Amino acid sequence: MVKVLSALLLCFIPIAIHAQSIADSAVNVKKDTVAQKDVIDIFRSLFDIKTRQAPAEKKTVYFSFFPTTSSDGRSGGKALFTSTTAAFYLGDQETTNISSLVFTPYFNFRGRYGLPIRSNIWLANNEWNIQGDTRLMVYPQYTWGLGGNQGPMDRFLVNYNYLRFYQSFLKQVKPYFYAGLGYNLDYYIDIESNGDQNLRDFTGYKYGTAADQDAFSSGMTVNLLYDSRKNSINPLPGAYANLVYRLNSKVFGSHTNWQSLYVDVRKYLQLSHSGPKNVLAFWAFYWTTLTPRTPYLNLPSLGWEPYQRSGRGFPQSRYRGDRLIYFETEYRRDITRNGLLGFVLFANVNAVTQPQDHSIKYWHPAGGTGLRFKFNKKSGTNISLDYGVSRNFSSISLNLGEAF
Repeated sequence: MVKVLSALLLCFIPIAIHAQSIADSAVNVKKDTVAQKDVIDIFRSLFDIKTRQAPAEKKTVYFSFFPTTSSDGRSGGKALFTSTTAAFYLGDQETTNISSLVFTPYFNFRGRYGLPIRSNIWLANNEWNIQGDTRLMVYPQYTWGLGGNQGPMDRFLVNYNYLRFYQSFLKQVKPYFYAGLGYNLDYYIDIESNGDQNLRDFTGYKYGTAADQDAFSSGMTVNLLYDSRKNSINPLPGAYANLVYRLNSKVFGSHTNWQSLYVDVRKYLQLSHSGPKNVLAFWAFYWTTLTPRTPYLNLPSLGWEPYQRSGRGFPQSRYRGDRLIYFETEYRRDITRNGLLGFVLFANVNAVTQPQDHSIKYWHPAGGTGLRFKFNKKSGTNISLDYGVSRNFSSISLNLGEAF
């Protein structure tokens, strides 16, 4: 594994070198007794590549580009993907958070591929925060029905094409606090199943499960946000809270009228104020439908929250219900004082409601560990290699950036 990672890094790091070379003279680096290093610095030193100086006033974009292959822990098999992160400032770095665009096209050898683009834009002085999430995917995937008591093999393969378009605009009300409106669209196209049984018979749920039909949801969102982090790519100590109320209506073209609520809270504690990074991070979210007639694929499900990073150690969609509760904690520590190499330890637990009485009866824990390789010190982007395990399942995941 180490040899494979090393080869990949040596092949693709040159793409990021030009952007960082310009950035080196344009960005003020935090003073420290030990100079920070990243994989790009190591590549430069190995091949004696000189840093090109640039005018201090020149705008910079910090690219991180990482193509690779790994086990597709969410669906099984192998997956090929490229993760490209572009980070940049649209205002004074002292008063403006870093913005990011993340593009992660992928495919595996079981007929799944996708083109997801996520954006988190901070305008000058953090006056506005603009969030976007657009995806076009062909997405065959297993589902285990509703509730939290299905065995690992009590599953059903459903095929569909998926278009998502989420966009929200939030205005700063006071420091760190934002409020705004958005629009969410989910279009599940040509929902079909493999075999004689159909999704409606398997789940016993009648909304959005008809064979060879579509499920279209469209509506407005009300958004409240508190965010004291300076960098969402690699969060530093601070806090994050997000509330999204979604109202889908036939007025906007939705097939059914339904509502949902998503509440996400995160806290990052710095355990030491000098030396290597030493952070304890907490994450909790509550996701619920507020009305009946929610399409099946829009019901709260593990690994399908807005950022799709929950449930390390579980297959995606493993648990689904009217309500989902999730908790995770992670310890993050640098191994080297220059920040090049680090590790994490994490644990999470989740629960969904039962379909019969809407009660929560079963809690599902998972845990794991991972390595961190600092890929771009200017944007704080890490290569994250995680191993997660739960009852009857384990997975390895490789990403750019932290899980939360």
